[in-house]
Order: sequence, then structure tokens, then C-alpha cells
Amino acid sequence: MRRSEQEDRPADLDAVDHEDVGRKSHTEVKCDTVCQVNEPLSVSVLTGAGISTDSGIPDFRGPQGVWTKDPQAEANATIDRYLADPEVRRRSWLARVGHPAWTARPNAAHRALVDLEHAGLLRALITQNIDELHQRAGSAPEKVIELHGTMHRAECLSCDLITPMPEVLARVAAGEDDPPCPRCGGIQKANTISFGQSLKPEVLGAALDAARSCQVFVAVGTSLTVHPAAGLCGEALDAGARLVIVNAQPTPYDPFADQVINEPIGQALPVLVQELIDAAR
Repeated sequence: MRRSEQEDRPADLDAVDHEDVGRKSHTEVKCDTVCQVNEPLSVSVLTGAGISTDSGIPDFRGPQGVWTKDPQAEANATIDRYLADPEVRRRSWLARVGHPAWTARPNAAHRALVDLEHAGLLRALITQNIDELHQRAGSAPEKVIELHGTMHRAECLSCDLITPMPEVLARVAAGEDDPPCPRCGGIQKANTISFGQSLKPEVLGAALDAARSCQVFVAVGTSLTVHPAAGLCGEALDAGARLVIVNAQPTPYDPFADQVINEPIGQALPVLVQELIDAAR
């Protein structure tokens, strides 16, 4: 399944029972109906760029988002443009050298999800982010499902060689503006999923399993317009999970959520996590 955008109403929600859409949408950070689960609580979490903004990494579609301020940057974020245009690759490598993720630190929202894991409630942490701040915060690597890969490694698009990103960026800093693969000379890029690339089947499969096997599904800091990641909300709903959305702006899934929290993520998520932990005791 390829990474794509969908701005209209989510098609995968057409199968949801619309008699059950009388769900609660408000900004109060209080775990009420969401926590009323009559079995051991299992929570799967989907995170997007909004969870890392407090760490100094801009999101993409927020008011100050990378693509909001520069729509052409989004147009260039396709695998076809990357392969066809050396200038796109040169700009990409320069941007990678100066990316704020290299000096960013995990924030309170990342740490709250570590608390959820330590409480034994976290089924899986699915992330669209490539910054590895979840792991740096203390989330167990085996719990983290990186849908869109990681910027901490580079891959050759010809021979699949994986290289630590610092090694490639050292070559860029030394003057190679489009460093080829050291083994075969092919084109290298960050080990991330660009628009037009297919998600790894095993990664998408793990994310689908996590969405379909939890009692509560929490989407944090994501516009829920990029598929297939956004469709995980529909998968969770179809499987009977409660849906909580924590995001600064409205999302296409808000009408179907049990709770919508439009508060700063760094403040709201720790409160929500504590409510979930308390409810499970």
C-alpha cells in the first residue's frame, strides 16, 4: 500500500455503523466513557509530527508547518521527483544536515507514552515520525512501529545497502552534494517513506494488528489525512475500540471519536495517560 494523501471524508469509515456516531467531541482532558472498558485495558497509539513540535521540530500542516509555509516542498516530497531531479536530492541532503531532530530532545508527551508502557497498558506505539524521539524518551524499540521509517539511516535505492546517516552526512559536509552508494554507486536517500513509495508490508501489518486488537486507540498530533496511517483509526473503530484524538486542529475523524482533545499536546497527553493508568487500577 502506497503512502498517499486524502483530504476528504475518510472512505474507510463508510463501513462504520453510523448509528454509533453520537460520540463525544470536546476539549476537556478527562477520561470518562473512554475508560469504561470491562476488560484489561489495552491501548494502541498513533503519533504524528504534532507530538514533536514541543521538541523544536516543526510539523507539516499546522499554521507554522513546513508544507503550510512552503507548498512546493510538499510537491517535491515524492519518490519520483527525488529520483528524477538531482537538485531535489541536493536540497534534501542539505536539509537533512541541518534538521532540528539531531539536537531535539523528547518532551513531556513522549515521556507520557513511556509511562503508559511502564504501566503495562501500551499495546503498540505506531508513529509516522522519523525522528526516533520515542525511543530516545525510553519507549522499548519493540513497541515502536515506524510506519514511515527513520532518518537515522540511509538506504541505497539500487542495492538496498543500509548506512548510518552520520556517515552519509559527513560526506555531504565534506562537499558531496548528492553522495552515491559506496557499494554500487546508486542513489541514496534517507531510510524513510516518501509519497509514492509503498510501506513495508510487515510494518503495515504490525500497525493493522495493533489497531484491530486494542480497546482504546489514541491518535496524537496527526492531521489524519495521510493514508494508510489515517485509516488505522477506522480499523480500530471497526474492531470496537474507543477512539481518542489529541490534535491542535480538526481532523476528518473527529465526528467518529469518543473524545477529541484540542489542547496543547505536551499538556493534554500526560493528563490523558494518567487518567488511563488510574482507570486500569
